[in-house]
Amino acid sequence: MCTLEKRGNLFFLTLTGDDDHRLGPDAIDYILSAISQLKSQATPGSVLITTAQGTKFFSNGFDLAWARSADSKSGAVTRLRQMVASFKPVAAELISLPMPTIAALPGHAAAGGFLLSLCHDYILMRRDKGVLYMSEVDLGLPFPDYFAAAMRSKIGSVSARRDVMLKGAKIKGDDAVRMGIAESAHDSAEKTLEAAVRLAEQLAKRKWNGEVYAEIRKSMFPELCGVLGVSTKVIAPKL
Repeated sequence: MCTLEKRGNLFFLTLTGDDDHRLGPDAIDYILSAISQLKSQATPGSVLITTAQGTKFFSNGFDLAWARSADSKSGAVTRLRQMVASFKPVAAELISLPMPTIAALPGHAAAGGFLLSLCHDYILMRRDKGVLYMSEVDLGLPFPDYFAAAMRSKIGSVSARRDVMLKGAKIKGDDAVRMGIAESAHDSAEKTLEAAVRLAEQLAKRKWNGEVYAEIRKSMFPELCGVLGVSTKVIAPKL
Protein backbone atom coordinates (compact mmCIF):
# COMPACT_ATOMS: atom_id res chain seq x y z
CA MET A 1 0.00 0.00 0.00
CA CYS A 2 2.82 2.39 0.92
CA THR A 3 6.33 2.40 2.33
CA LEU A 4 8.17 4.90 4.50
CA GLU A 5 11.94 5.26 4.17
CA LYS A 6 14.27 7.68 5.93
CA ARG A 7 17.46 8.88 4.24
CA GLY A 8 19.24 11.34 6.44
CA ASN A 9 16.75 14.15 7.09
CA LEU A 10 14.50 13.15 4.19
CA PHE A 11 11.46 10.89 4.53
CA PHE A 12 10.12 9.13 1.43
CA LEU A 13 6.48 8.06 1.57
CA THR A 14 5.92 5.91 -1.52
CA LEU A 15 2.53 4.64 -2.66
CA THR A 16 2.87 1.01 -3.75
CA GLY A 17 0.73 -1.75 -5.22
CA ASP A 18 -1.06 -1.62 -8.57
CA ASP A 19 -0.29 1.30 -10.87
CA ASP A 20 -3.53 3.17 -10.05
CA HIS A 21 -2.66 3.55 -6.33
CA ARG A 22 -6.35 3.80 -5.45
CA LEU A 23 -7.19 5.22 -2.03
CA GLY A 24 -9.26 2.42 -0.54
CA PRO A 25 -9.75 1.80 3.20
CA ASP A 26 -6.56 -0.24 3.61
CA ALA A 27 -4.41 2.21 1.64
CA ILE A 28 -5.73 5.14 3.68
CA ASP A 29 -4.98 3.31 6.94
CA TYR A 30 -1.44 2.56 5.74
CA ILE A 31 -0.85 6.21 4.81
CA LEU A 32 -2.10 7.41 8.19
CA SER A 33 0.13 4.92 9.98
CA ALA A 34 3.16 6.05 7.95
CA ILE A 35 2.47 9.71 8.72
CA SER A 36 2.17 8.91 12.42
CA GLN A 37 5.49 7.09 12.27
CA LEU A 38 7.33 9.93 10.54
CA LYS A 39 5.88 12.50 12.97
CA SER A 40 7.40 10.54 15.84
CA GLN A 41 10.80 10.64 14.11
CA ALA A 42 10.73 14.28 12.97
CA THR A 43 13.63 16.54 13.89
CA PRO A 44 14.63 20.06 12.78
CA GLY A 45 15.59 19.69 9.13
CA SER A 46 13.15 16.85 8.37
CA VAL A 47 11.37 16.99 5.00
CA LEU A 48 8.71 14.66 3.55
CA ILE A 49 8.66 13.61 -0.11
CA THR A 50 5.52 11.72 -1.15
CA THR A 51 5.70 9.82 -4.43
CA ALA A 52 4.51 6.56 -6.01
CA GLN A 53 5.82 3.48 -7.75
CA GLY A 54 5.31 3.25 -11.50
CA THR A 55 5.05 5.91 -14.17
CA LYS A 56 1.33 6.19 -14.94
CA PHE A 57 -0.38 7.36 -11.75
CA PHE A 58 0.54 9.12 -8.54
CA SER A 59 -2.96 8.16 -7.40
CA ASN A 60 -6.22 7.71 -9.28
CA GLY A 61 -8.30 8.66 -6.27
CA PHE A 62 -10.78 6.70 -4.19
CA ASP A 63 -11.37 3.01 -4.90
CA LEU A 64 -14.70 3.38 -6.69
CA ALA A 65 -14.63 -0.26 -7.83
CA TRP A 66 -14.63 -1.34 -4.18
CA ALA A 67 -17.54 1.02 -3.47
CA ARG A 68 -19.54 -0.27 -6.44
CA SER A 69 -18.96 -3.89 -5.43
CA ALA A 70 -21.35 -3.43 -2.49
CA ASP A 71 -24.58 -5.41 -2.53
CA SER A 72 -26.76 -2.37 -3.20
CA LYS A 73 -26.65 1.22 -4.40
CA SER A 74 -27.06 2.44 -0.83
CA GLY A 75 -24.18 0.19 0.18
CA ALA A 76 -22.01 1.71 -2.53
CA VAL A 77 -22.86 5.22 -1.32
CA THR A 78 -22.03 4.18 2.25
CA ARG A 79 -18.64 2.85 1.15
CA LEU A 80 -17.86 6.03 -0.76
CA ARG A 81 -18.77 8.13 2.25
CA GLN A 82 -16.57 5.89 4.38
CA MET A 83 -13.56 6.62 2.17
CA VAL A 84 -14.31 10.35 2.13
CA ALA A 85 -14.52 10.40 5.94
CA SER A 86 -11.45 8.24 6.52
CA PHE A 87 -9.31 10.29 4.12
CA LYS A 88 -10.08 13.58 5.89
CA PRO A 89 -7.58 12.83 8.71
CA VAL A 90 -4.87 12.30 6.05
CA ALA A 91 -5.45 15.84 4.80
CA ALA A 92 -5.50 17.13 8.37
CA GLU A 93 -2.25 15.39 9.25
CA LEU A 94 -0.46 16.75 6.19
CA ILE A 95 -1.64 20.30 6.81
CA SER A 96 -0.38 20.11 10.39
CA LEU A 97 2.80 18.09 9.73
CA PRO A 98 5.83 19.67 11.46
CA MET A 99 8.10 19.71 8.40
CA PRO A 100 8.11 20.87 4.76
CA THR A 101 6.27 18.51 2.41
CA ILE A 102 6.77 17.82 -1.28
CA ALA A 103 4.59 15.74 -3.63
CA ALA A 104 6.67 14.30 -6.50
CA LEU A 105 4.16 13.04 -9.05
CA PRO A 106 5.43 10.30 -11.40
CA GLY A 107 2.14 10.37 -13.35
CA HIS A 108 -1.51 11.36 -13.10
CA ALA A 109 -3.07 12.65 -9.88
CA ALA A 110 -6.85 12.39 -10.14
CA ALA A 111 -9.66 13.22 -7.68
CA GLY A 112 -8.48 12.10 -4.24
CA GLY A 113 -4.97 11.74 -5.65
CA PHE A 114 -5.06 15.38 -6.72
CA LEU A 115 -6.30 16.34 -3.25
CA LEU A 116 -3.49 14.29 -1.67
CA SER A 117 -0.88 16.17 -3.68
CA LEU A 118 -2.53 19.52 -2.97
CA CYS A 119 -2.13 18.97 0.77
CA HIS A 120 1.64 19.24 0.34
CA ASP A 121 3.60 22.48 0.37
CA TYR A 122 5.09 21.84 -3.07
CA ILE A 123 3.91 19.83 -6.08
CA LEU A 124 6.45 18.71 -8.68
CA MET A 125 5.15 17.08 -11.88
CA ARG A 126 6.36 15.42 -15.03
CA ARG A 127 5.49 17.35 -18.14
CA ASP A 128 5.35 14.51 -20.66
CA LYS A 129 2.50 12.40 -19.22
CA GLY A 130 1.30 13.55 -15.82
CA VAL A 131 -1.96 15.46 -15.40
CA LEU A 132 -3.99 16.84 -12.52
CA TYR A 133 -7.69 16.06 -12.81
CA MET A 134 -10.71 16.44 -10.53
CA SER A 135 -13.22 13.99 -11.98
CA GLU A 136 -16.21 14.82 -9.75
CA VAL A 137 -18.10 16.93 -12.30
CA ASP A 138 -17.68 14.20 -14.94
CA LEU A 139 -18.76 11.43 -12.53
CA GLY A 140 -21.72 13.39 -11.16
CA LEU A 141 -20.33 13.51 -7.62
CA PRO A 142 -20.43 16.56 -5.34
CA PHE A 143 -17.19 17.78 -3.79
CA PRO A 144 -16.65 16.84 -0.14
CA ASP A 145 -16.43 19.96 2.01
CA TYR A 146 -12.72 19.61 2.70
CA PHE A 147 -11.94 19.00 -0.98
CA ALA A 148 -13.65 22.28 -1.90
CA ALA A 149 -11.93 24.10 0.97
CA ALA A 150 -8.55 22.80 -0.18
CA MET A 151 -9.23 24.03 -3.72
CA ARG A 152 -10.19 27.48 -2.46
CA SER A 153 -7.20 27.63 -0.14
CA LYS A 154 -4.52 26.19 -2.38
CA ILE A 155 -5.47 27.39 -5.89
CA GLY A 156 -5.35 31.17 -5.87
CA SER A 157 -6.71 31.87 -9.35
CA VAL A 158 -10.50 31.92 -9.63
CA SER A 159 -10.33 30.89 -13.28
CA ALA A 160 -7.98 28.03 -12.42
CA ARG A 161 -10.39 26.78 -9.74
CA ARG A 162 -13.26 27.06 -12.22
CA ASP A 163 -11.40 24.94 -14.77
CA VAL A 164 -10.42 22.37 -12.14
CA MET A 165 -13.80 22.07 -10.40
CA LEU A 166 -16.42 22.98 -13.01
CA LYS A 167 -14.71 22.00 -16.25
CA GLY A 168 -12.91 18.83 -15.17
CA ALA A 169 -9.81 20.10 -16.96
CA LYS A 170 -6.87 17.71 -17.28
CA ILE A 171 -3.96 19.97 -16.43
CA LYS A 172 -0.49 19.04 -17.65
CA GLY A 173 2.70 19.94 -15.85
CA ASP A 174 3.65 23.18 -17.58
CA ASP A 175 0.07 24.45 -17.35
CA ALA A 176 -0.06 23.55 -13.66
CA VAL A 177 3.08 25.64 -13.11
CA ARG A 178 1.58 28.55 -15.08
CA MET A 179 -1.62 28.33 -13.01
CA GLY A 180 0.36 28.40 -9.76
CA ILE A 181 -0.65 24.87 -8.72
CA ALA A 182 2.68 23.12 -9.27
CA GLU A 183 6.15 24.33 -8.38
CA SER A 184 7.89 22.86 -11.42
CA ALA A 185 7.55 20.36 -14.29
CA HIS A 186 10.16 17.86 -15.46
CA ASP A 187 10.82 15.56 -18.39
CA SER A 188 10.33 12.18 -16.68
CA ALA A 189 9.30 10.52 -13.45
CA GLU A 190 12.96 10.04 -12.54
CA LYS A 191 13.83 13.71 -13.10
CA THR A 192 10.76 14.77 -11.13
CA LEU A 193 11.91 12.77 -8.11
CA GLU A 194 15.48 14.04 -8.52
CA ALA A 195 14.21 17.62 -8.50
CA ALA A 196 12.13 16.86 -5.41
CA VAL A 197 15.21 15.53 -3.62
CA ARG A 198 17.21 18.66 -4.56
CA LEU A 199 14.44 20.89 -3.23
CA ALA A 200 14.11 18.79 -0.07
CA GLU A 201 17.84 18.99 0.59
CA GLN A 202 17.73 22.78 0.24
CA LEU A 203 14.84 22.99 2.69
CA ALA A 204 16.45 20.53 5.12
CA LYS A 205 19.54 22.75 5.41
CA ARG A 206 17.41 25.45 7.02
CA LYS A 207 16.71 23.19 10.02
CA TRP A 208 13.52 25.01 10.86
CA ASN A 209 11.63 24.31 14.07
CA GLY A 210 8.94 21.88 12.92
CA GLU A 211 6.23 23.08 15.30
CA VAL A 212 6.72 26.69 14.24
CA TYR A 213 6.71 25.66 10.58
CA ALA A 214 3.43 23.80 11.04
CA GLU A 215 1.77 26.73 12.83
CA ILE A 216 2.81 29.15 10.08
CA ARG A 217 1.36 26.78 7.48
CA LYS A 218 -1.90 26.55 9.41
CA SER A 219 -2.09 30.35 9.58
CA MET A 220 -1.99 30.47 5.78
CA PHE A 221 -5.11 28.33 5.39
CA PRO A 222 -7.56 29.15 8.21
CA GLU A 223 -10.67 28.07 6.27
CA LEU A 224 -9.18 24.70 5.36
CA CYS A 225 -7.97 24.12 8.92
CA GLY A 226 -11.45 24.93 10.19
CA VAL A 227 -13.11 22.44 7.88
CA LEU A 228 -10.50 19.79 8.73
CA GLY A 229 -10.81 20.43 12.46
CA VAL A 230 -7.13 21.31 12.74
CA SER A 231 -6.43 23.42 15.81
CA THR A 232 -3.67 25.96 16.25
CA LYS A 233 -1.13 26.12 19.05
CA VAL A 234 0.44 29.08 20.79
CA ILE A 235 4.23 28.77 20.69
CA ALA A 236 6.29 31.12 22.79
CA PRO A 237 8.89 32.92 20.67
CA LYS A 238 12.56 32.32 21.41
CA LEU A 239 14.17 35.74 21.86
